[in-house]
Amino acid sequence: MNVLLVYPEFPDTFWSFKHALRFIRKKAASPPLGLLTVAAMLPPDWTTRLVDVNAAKLTEKDLAWADYALISGMIVQRTSAGQIIARCRQAGVKVVAGGPLFTIEYERFERVDHLVLNEAELTLPPFLADLAQGQAKHIYATSEFADMQRTPVPLWELVDMDRYDSMSIQFSRGCPYNCEFCSVTALLGHRFRTKTAEQIIAELDGLYDLGWRDNVFFVDDNFIGNKRCLKAELLPALIKWQKDKVGIPFQTQASINLADDQELMGMMVQAGFRTVFIGIETPDEDSLTECNKRLNKNRDLVEDVKRMQRAGLQVQGGFIVGFDHDTPSIFQRQIDFIQRSGIVTAMVGLLQAPRGTRLYERLKRQNRLLEDMSGDNVDGTTNIITTMSLDTLREGYKRILQTIYSPQYYYQRVKTFLREYPPPKIHTSLHFQHILAFFRSVYRLGIIGKERTYYWKLLVWTLFRRPKLFPLAVTFAIYGHHFRKTCKLHVL
Repeated sequence: MNVLLVYPEFPDTFWSFKHALRFIRKKAASPPLGLLTVAAMLPPDWTTRLVDVNAAKLTEKDLAWADYALISGMIVQRTSAGQIIARCRQAGVKVVAGGPLFTIEYERFERVDHLVLNEAELTLPPFLADLAQGQAKHIYATSEFADMQRTPVPLWELVDMDRYDSMSIQFSRGCPYNCEFCSVTALLGHRFRTKTAEQIIAELDGLYDLGWRDNVFFVDDNFIGNKRCLKAELLPALIKWQKDKVGIPFQTQASINLADDQELMGMMVQAGFRTVFIGIETPDEDSLTECNKRLNKNRDLVEDVKRMQRAGLQVQGGFIVGFDHDTPSIFQRQIDFIQRSGIVTAMVGLLQAPRGTRLYERLKRQNRLLEDMSGDNVDGTTNIITTMSLDTLREGYKRILQTIYSPQYYYQRVKTFLREYPPPKIHTSLHFQHILAFFRSVYRLGIIGKERTYYWKLLVWTLFRRPKLFPLAVTFAIYGHHFRKTCKLHVL
């Protein structure tokens, strides 16, 4: 059996980093972890091949080779997924689809031969058993949640690593919290499930043995959902692993209460974690109550962010406008918060209601839903009939992005962050591609770019004030280029 694993294309979005990746000649941010994990669950006598459309073209030769195409993706990849399915059908290749997009919107994909939904550890085996008997059904689904300690190591061998900026691994699934707008618990539940430390080390060893020496993203939706497990098992194992390696930088996602635990932050930094994404959402207490983001309430959120930064963690932040309790003052309040916090990578989006969430169900009862959401966090769209005038909301949203990603405000925010952030004690290797990226930034940003004055001021300031953070300053300058291009494309 020849099986083609196909990952749809991401549009030009905030998190695609397409414009930044060109500086280091990479095709995509990271390979499709889900498909690589599924590949490890397939019968060993099947021949598998991966085509990530973000990094390579899906050719007619690929389709002619394949008996089946396995497709996975997220909502933002909906358009590309539909195009791939049409090509497969035209070529006579049977399609098996799964992952968040198909689990949430399975009724849209009647032309898919087999829908293997929810967590593949549970639904893939019965599909494979039925397929072997020649009686595979159209839909396989479950309301149960998988035991991650039975999840196999992804088949990294299928990946051309030179095309990617980072690799991804997953330690846990589920989240103990219940934010109204979040689809994580709808898909993966509240019960926090983890792999063992031994599994994670085996995955890291697999990457390392294949020559990987760069970023690794722990894709957990809330990495600190079980602090006791982290402190007692995983982080000590990662700290020990890093001692024998060149210093692999990690990044992940967590809740704001990470700032309350100095010991945990210290262990994460010692283990190699450099960056953490935090869902801050809004500085407005009433809106936090509305969306059940109780963990963020009654806090000095700016100080929480700075505490994490001073511990050695770069904080990326998620922000939302469009809650029912938002007034026109929220736009300037969001700008002020982002600037004071020094969160360089600030993802600001309009509130959207994903299917399956409590927000979706509430608004459905209130007849306040529009078309399906786009899945793009910063394209300026919403599938909600908002209480605030939509024109006012869009204009205010546009003003946030125009401000925080203008060179003046953006470079100022970079300096605010660099003042707080201590140079990492674990040093990573400087690759030739990073040197090339610097010289490309000199040309693109420092010579022909409209932000050239701010670019040079930042580099000179960093050389004299924070010289050990000079590579990070260059990286942020390149990120800013991407953010401005993306915001201009979608909103501005």
